[in-house]
Amino acid sequence: MSYFSQMQTFTAVFLAALALTVGLRLWLAWRHIRHIARCRDDVPADFSLHIGLAAHQKAADYSGARTRFGMVEMLIGAVLLLALTLGGALQALHDAWLGVFGAGGYAQGIALIVSVALISGLVDLPLSLYRTFVIETRFGFNKMTLRLFFADLVKQTLIGAALGLPLLACVLWLMQGMGEQWWLYVWITWIAFNLLVLTLYPTLIAPLFNKFTPLADAGLKNRIEALLAKCGFKAQGLYMMDSSRRSSHGNAYFTGFGAAKRIVLFDTLIARLAPAEIEAVLAHELGHFRHHHVWKRMAALFALSLGFLWLLGYAMKQDWFYAGLNVQAQSTALALVLFFLVVPVFTFPLHPLTSLYSRMHEYQADAYAARHTAPADLIHALVKLYQDNAATLTPDPLYSAFYDSHPPALLRIARLQGAGAQVQAQPA
Repeated sequence: MSYFSQMQTFTAVFLAALALTVGLRLWLAWRHIRHIARCRDDVPADFSLHIGLAAHQKAADYSGARTRFGMVEMLIGAVLLLALTLGGALQALHDAWLGVFGAGGYAQGIALIVSVALISGLVDLPLSLYRTFVIETRFGFNKMTLRLFFADLVKQTLIGAALGLPLLACVLWLMQGMGEQWWLYVWITWIAFNLLVLTLYPTLIAPLFNKFTPLADAGLKNRIEALLAKCGFKAQGLYMMDSSRRSSHGNAYFTGFGAAKRIVLFDTLIARLAPAEIEAVLAHELGHFRHHHVWKRMAALFALSLGFLWLLGYAMKQDWFYAGLNVQAQSTALALVLFFLVVPVFTFPLHPLTSLYSRMHEYQADAYAARHTAPADLIHALVKLYQDNAATLTPDPLYSAFYDSHPPALLRIARLQGAGAQVQAQPA
């Protein structure tokens, strides 16, 4: 096949994949909106004693609003992608920075990648403002001020630059200087970078955005420490985070690894749940650690990244890869940008597999919690969290299969009820 035919073929494949991904995402979103609208006036029977019709309708409206806005965000993202590639914007940026730094230097490649990131960020900024100050505010979740929003944005930008620019310079150097096996060296560097960030995040990065104070409730602290001892889990400390500064959503999480593990409770969670329910939520999180879910997901991510880097190594040597996306110049920086711009277009159909893998982990963590705490306590906690976070109880099944990292509420509660029945059936 001639070079011109290869270029045309890749352009056609890219446009077909983009049309398929956009069309599929719009169709799934529309299904989801219609499904929750049909179920809006009927609380599922298993939840009718705990969640009122008004709360159920609020969750339906909130989910519908977020999904409709997600459709807008997705279309804007597709237009931006086309503008950067076939629209010629990426080539224009390359030429502009070429005039400033000249060809072949690392500065020109870094400037190109940073400018694409800044353009994406500027496009996303009004969308983030609308999401936070219109949708979240309308449904009573947003507690953030404009000043805090932009303070967070500045901090995120500075941290991203401090961590990302050295990594980017290192990656470009490895791509240009390590021969045919550069992708292996980049992969090792990427793994080391992720482990470094995981180490730094609990003590250096997270405190820049939130205040973490040792858990002061002695009764709750003793209860959690007893659970940790029973499960054989050691943590550096128990902390409460002032999440209410930004949102009324509640949550809890474990962060760090090794000796730096921390347990963090949102202040909104402590205010809403009973001690036994908090203990059950933490038992669920302990289940993730006991089953090594974090490491399994990281291993899967690293394996996929190795495959993608190998594929990038192949694509960057093909003339049709650049020309098919309307880029006449060729460089490692251009290849890096183009690859990570177009890869999501081709990988979206794999979403159900990653979502299924995540939901399997959630079921395992629930089962672990049910063995170490009363299943009824976790059920009560989940019902409160579903209500407080306005999580819809009736997602479209196909939409949920594609997107949801957690099992649907009805299936999750049913499994926990089954676990509770088994516990009660066991002889004393």
